Amino acid sequence: MLDFLGDLRRTHMCGALRASDAGKKAVLMGWVNRRRDHGNLLFIDLRDRTGIAQIVFNAERDAAIHEKAGGLRNEYVIAVTGTVKLRDPNTINRNMPTGEVELVAEELRILNESKLPPFLPSDTALTNEETRLKYRYIDLRRDVMQFNIETRHKVAKAIRDYLSDQGFFEIETPFMTRSTPEGARDYLVPSRVQPGTFYALPQSPQMFKQILMISGFDKYFQIVRCFRDEDLRADRQPEFTQIDLEMSYPQPERVWEVVEGFLTAAFRAAGSEIKTPFPRMDYDEAIRLYGIDKPDLRLPAFTDVRECFTPENLQELAINPNLPLIAIRTPKVSELSRKERDDIKPMFHSKGGAKIFEDFKRIANKFPEAAAAIAKKASMEEGDLIVLVAGSAQAGPQTAMPAHRKVTPQELAIYASAGLLRLALAQKYADRHGIFKKTGDPAKDFRFIWVTNFPMFEWDEGEKIWNAAHHPFTSPHEEDMKLLEAGVESLNDPQSPLSSVRALAYDVVLNGTELGSGSIRIHRQDIQSKIFRALGMTEEEARARFGFFLEALEYGTPPHGGIALGLDRIVMIIAGAESLREVIPFPKTARAVDLMVDAPTPVSDSQLKDLGIVVKK
Repeated sequence: MLDFLGDLRRTHMCGALRASDAGKKAVLMGWVNRRRDHGNLLFIDLRDRTGIAQIVFNAERDAAIHEKAGGLRNEYVIAVTGTVKLRDPNTINRNMPTGEVELVAEELRILNESKLPPFLPSDTALTNEETRLKYRYIDLRRDVMQFNIETRHKVAKAIRDYLSDQGFFEIETPFMTRSTPEGARDYLVPSRVQPGTFYALPQSPQMFKQILMISGFDKYFQIVRCFRDEDLRADRQPEFTQIDLEMSYPQPERVWEVVEGFLTAAFRAAGSEIKTPFPRMDYDEAIRLYGIDKPDLRLPAFTDVRECFTPENLQELAINPNLPLIAIRTPKVSELSRKERDDIKPMFHSKGGAKIFEDFKRIANKFPEAAAAIAKKASMEEGDLIVLVAGSAQAGPQTAMPAHRKVTPQELAIYASAGLLRLALAQKYADRHGIFKKTGDPAKDFRFIWVTNFPMFEWDEGEKIWNAAHHPFTSPHEEDMKLLEAGVESLNDPQSPLSSVRALAYDVVLNGTELGSGSIRIHRQDIQSKIFRALGMTEEEARARFGFFLEALEYGTPPHGGIALGLDRIVMIIAGAESLREVIPFPKTARAVDLMVDAPTPVSDSQLKDLGIVVKK
């Protein structure tokens, strides 16, 4: 027989009881986490989102309530009234915040029963992820998931509070808008009242937030849901949450200050302090030092060790003397076995003309002076692993680049190959010595960096066209405008001046994960039209896709810029989680399926008929 809650009110959360509450009356409510039957004494661990409290049912004190409690099982929902009592000194549980006290039960109401779940929130060995996602309501009862979702709440609130205090307005933008190409597929929503037409769910509020600047709101933000129909990875979901903001009249540095401010508030709310200002690095410099545009600063940068070898050494090793010769140092790896050294070569993926020398001992034996110079230049210490990546002697001649660019296409192939290997070596060998500390660890190691001045365009070799590297509303550098104007005259040339145009774009990166991207936007219609031309759009195509936006730019648009950061990623790193699914209450699987509600599903023929849609199998 189940009981009704009636007018009974909870007085304390389970995890809030302390020794100072001894002697007080308390009403606790929650789930049965565990039961221990010791004959006349029955112990129940009662759980809510704040923690666990021990309840004692004593047969000698009240046989009826003891008998009723004997029917309790895991995950039953109960309400218990009783008196808080100090535990005997020899029964205190130092591992629980409530371990000094227990509640002596005087009344028990069984509010609901539970079937035996496929797994228990108290289980220490996790079941497979598909089962967890199918029974997400059980999974979310686990203390680690409760912590993750609470952390998410604290982080979001801190960001909202900070931006509101800085004069930003939180403004909602539409979820049902028009489809625009932004590098991934839109989720489309058919219109019933306008047959044959479709809305698109937004991949970002990009144009709307720019229009808000045109509308005079000056400072906008939104913690907003966005949607992208793309292949999933551990750090991707089809629907995700981003911290979106835009400002009028900013320099990039002003946007960075605001982001550093709200991230400081967010991390502090989660119990961590971070250092500001974040270091800043040009895109080309990041490629030259790390081989990637989202560098993980917990590992050493590259060292170019060409000068450590004589020209004769380089010729003997079939190394191109005009290309970088990169030393990758992975700290504290210790001595590798022959098999471990053999395992390094399959980890190397050449991006074009790059070659690997994984056995530094062999180099040292053959070229001792060069090896000693490399060890010194790369700051090698006892136990460090050194792997060399170089350009093949068969590589073609270098391509001339403008003075403001530091990396040629030939060099990029070497750096990119070395960058991927650097991370692979760290993940395989450095983790065993704690180089990559989990951020959930007490010794948190948060390494932020701003990566700036990205290329404005990327050449698509398959389509033989130029694409926007960031998005087509990003402003180029003022001093690169002549390159842009010259580039629109040679759109089919991969060596076009467009390859040298820099964008006023910036990414904020944490521990090798891109948290967000932003830019100063184009606020002039004439420059926006040139960008569309560079992307191969005719004026008619540009008007068809973005006509409303191009028209808006003609009505006194102020200079403006902003950024969007992934809230899910931020919380994932703070919580030390392995994937976004651990910090999103109801995520999708890697196949974009919601196992709990069984979505997506087919719909009825009548619904399709109303929408004027025919499904072809």
